[in-house]
Amino acid sequence: MIAAAQALDAVARVAAEQQERGQPVAIAVCDDHGELLAFVRMDGASLQAGVLAQNKAYTAARDRQPTADLGAWSRSSGRILNYWTDPRITGFGGGVPVRVRGTVIGAVGVSGLSEEDDATVAQRVIDILGLQETI
Repeated sequence: MIAAAQALDAVARVAAEQQERGQPVAIAVCDDHGELLAFVRMDGASLQAGVLAQNKAYTAARDRQPTADLGAWSRSSGRILNYWTDPRITGFGGGVPVRVRGTVIGAVGVSGLSEEDDATVAQRVIDILGLQETI
């Protein structure tokens, strides 16, 4: 389980790092159901980045995989993301599930940079949470 205080601390720390880099982003952390635990849209990050970060976290938690993988599946299979009949599902990269002993316990979504950089920042949040995959 990701505690709310833990999520808020990790989001604040990564937002501070991004501020130092001059790269404003939106960061969302959710539980295993996709429900929001912590969120920030940094000054300078677009309103849409805030929506996308939350939807990326939601998607990664609900689908139990990185959002980039879902996007790749959608493109390769020809299935549109409306397949899930859930308007929050997204295939943009930057949503990463948090796994502990093989179980998804939550997810992080980041938006505001390239999809690859969003995913890197999301992984940084996971690293700070200290909840890395253990097998």
